[in-house]
Amino acid sequence: MINLRAELTIARLGQRGEGISESAHGNVYVPYALPGEIIIAEVDGERGKFIEAITPSPDRIAPFCRLYGECGGCAVQTLAAPAYAVWKRGLLVEALLHVGLTTDIAPLVDAHGEGRRRATFHARFDRDAIGGLHMDVGFMRARAHDIIDIDACPVLAPGMAAAPDIARAFARSLSPLLKPLDIVVTATLEGFDVDIRGAGALNQEQTRALTALAARLDMARVSNHGDVVLERRAPLLAMGRARVALPPGAFLQATLAGEETLARLVDEATRNSRHIADLFAGVGTFALRLCERAEVHAVESDAAALLALERAAHHAAGAHGVSVERRDLIRRPLLAAELDRFDAVVFDPPRAGAQEQSKMLAASGVATVVAVSCNVQTFARDAKILVEGGYEFKRATPVDQFRHSPHVETVGVFVRPKKRARPRRSLLG
Repeated sequence: MINLRAELTIARLGQRGEGISESAHGNVYVPYALPGEIIIAEVDGERGKFIEAITPSPDRIAPFCRLYGECGGCAVQTLAAPAYAVWKRGLLVEALLHVGLTTDIAPLVDAHGEGRRRATFHARFDRDAIGGLHMDVGFMRARAHDIIDIDACPVLAPGMAAAPDIARAFARSLSPLLKPLDIVVTATLEGFDVDIRGAGALNQEQTRALTALAARLDMARVSNHGDVVLERRAPLLAMGRARVALPPGAFLQATLAGEETLARLVDEATRNSRHIADLFAGVGTFALRLCERAEVHAVESDAAALLALERAAHHAAGAHGVSVERRDLIRRPLLAAELDRFDAVVFDPPRAGAQEQSKMLAASGVATVVAVSCNVQTFARDAKILVEGGYEFKRATPVDQFRHSPHVETVGVFVRPKKRARPRRSLLG
């Protein structure tokens, strides 16, 4: 099909950060176009390729990255900060309105901080006509499946400056496999933690090569498919007063500022609670802070994450008490009767949300529920379940730790009217 050049007027930004041109014939979605602009685009059905802005938006600014528009990591870099904040907060507003909910929605909280402390680099290999090896290590190209080679990324924290070179070194070590690799690099208190995916089982020679490379580069730890190849130092992270030894591949908030912002909002919402359940607890982002003033029951399906949380709590100074439970809350949510012993429940599920757990919470007498989510659509769905169960939707706060992307975190606070609340007992007594 031949792409047609067309003049389009951009009405708004969509959920993926693309400009949307509306007409009687349907919408056209144009990445990198901004609201209010008149542009020239190559149009193929509902997709458009931005060519130029005939009438640029007054909110258009220069991108700060030379790879913007080629690298698929950032969707919106050319929108001035005030307009950007309005758009990103609006993603949450629209998702809630779609399910018929309104509440006090705070302004967008910028939680980019110093930048991202973890990045996943993709490595791809091929041989040329004479057998020479070609290697690309970086991020996915925008709207494509190939890799754009990365030597630096301005959205990474300063402590991650060496991460692209580290990923490239490990990719080169495994290049004879000619397998697509994902190399996750995380900055920790003890140095870099590297987890390699896609290589499959390694033989002794490959293991020795990775071990030597890890030592030469002074890595804290290197893992392959979650199995530790070499641990020279435990990759520790600070969470409140605790120090957590991060399991290979464990979930981690993208930025330190994002983690601290979410934890602060959760702490504020549960300030008067003394018996708290932390569901989908991970390695203890919330539990290890809340236990400084309350008894906490942490529930998580990942055994390694739960063990890391438990050990960190055991050694943390001033912890009130943390009990742990391994449980798949998607398949087997805590029942209303089990929830009723808590003053407050915090839940931070994967992107798919926690529909069944929300139903159990809606049937419970828990006084305060705090929902943390990385997906505004599933957050809105779960929020509606709680409201239909009698909770008052007190407020929601959008948090931007994935700056320049369409992803937004949300912290929602739900309170049961006091006449419905039931007495609680200690978790530990």
